Amino acid sequence: MHADLIINNAEQLVTCASGGKPKRGDEMLDVGIIENGAVAIADGKFVGVGASADVLRDFESGEMIDAGGQVVCPGFVDPHTHIVYAGNRLNEFELKIKDADYLEILGQGGGIISTVRQTREASVERLVEQGISRLNKMLKAGTTTVEIKTGYGLDVETELKMLAVIETLDKTHPVTIVPTFLAAHTVPPEFNDNANAYVDLICNEMLPLAWKWYEQSHFAANGTPFFCDVFTEKNAFDLEQSRRVFATAKQLGFMLKAHVDQFTNLGGSRVSIESNAVSIDHLDAISDEEIAQLAASDTVGVVIPTENFNAGKTQFAPARKLIDNDCAVAISTDYNPGSAPCPSQPMSMAIACRYQKLLPSEAMNAATINAAHAIGLGETHGSIEVGKQADILIFDCDDYRQIAYEFGGNLVSKVFKAGNLVTDE
Repeated sequence: MHADLIINNAEQLVTCASGGKPKRGDEMLDVGIIENGAVAIADGKFVGVGASADVLRDFESGEMIDAGGQVVCPGFVDPHTHIVYAGNRLNEFELKIKDADYLEILGQGGGIISTVRQTREASVERLVEQGISRLNKMLKAGTTTVEIKTGYGLDVETELKMLAVIETLDKTHPVTIVPTFLAAHTVPPEFNDNANAYVDLICNEMLPLAWKWYEQSHFAANGTPFFCDVFTEKNAFDLEQSRRVFATAKQLGFMLKAHVDQFTNLGGSRVSIESNAVSIDHLDAISDEEIAQLAASDTVGVVIPTENFNAGKTQFAPARKLIDNDCAVAISTDYNPGSAPCPSQPMSMAIACRYQKLLPSEAMNAATINAAHAIGLGETHGSIEVGKQADILIFDCDDYRQIAYEFGGNLVSKVFKAGNLVTDE
């Protein structure tokens, strides 16, 4: 059979194959290694996966790449980011070094609100330019699929502007993007004394306009899911407000994600799971009861070790306990201007292994196949399996465990997106 491209002679072909479901418990120990492996790619998808001898016997191709005894694995998926924003929060970096916590900074008009002010003032062109720069960094570190949220507008005009930027980025950059509408990120200053009125605005005007935008966008035409997210937390949105946003979003057709248990346990995990959220993210303060509920659900738990690391914390989301209790766990960078200015999934994996006691195999599955399921793309992305999009990485190492073992550099040597070479270091 003919293939457009064959990549062979991988010391370890790390497939992360899962059979259509996110991995749980002991399943996360298996990364599906094929020694001396190869892949055949045609029309941007995997058409052959197996031992090099078998793939070379069954396929012929005009283009052949010898992996040279290196590791080959799926492109990373980042299921939680905020990379469309203007400005920076360098002053807050210094405040955090002086032990100011996030809620304290937020209560003083910093944090999210600081970025909101700068993003409202920025042009679409400037936001696209900066977004491309950040996506380039992520791509070089091996991320080929990324979720991007709004949430730095908090008004109708800017939230829709951010959606337009996200669509432009997806049309112009090789990375696959999944959009998320996060108007419920925090309460904007103009509604400080009446958060319920802002929730009214979200439900009555912003969500319907966002859904109308989606229906007219190329995301809908391509079958890409569209998510609604809510930050359930002190100084953000309480349970009743979160329930209302979720109910309105579901009625319109949105899939659901949620920021929950980042600092305090308000019951957000329970409410989000009961609302059939595709993922619940952060989980630092999740209760044992909610862990059991998560394990019994189809919801993916997304842990974000970069945020804790950036804040200098010693306590992290209980990812080890989540896995040991058969939850489906994914990892994200949370790439954003304040709490996690990190473009690298390998760095997230390195932190998760050291501070949350994940094994390298668990971290690899969490950053690929489980992360893909956390954004509704588990059937098409996140693993090397016949029929899936051919997003693939070649690493400058011969054992996949080195990806989480080594940090501070970049072991990615080649990145292929839908079978096309997009980065070659």
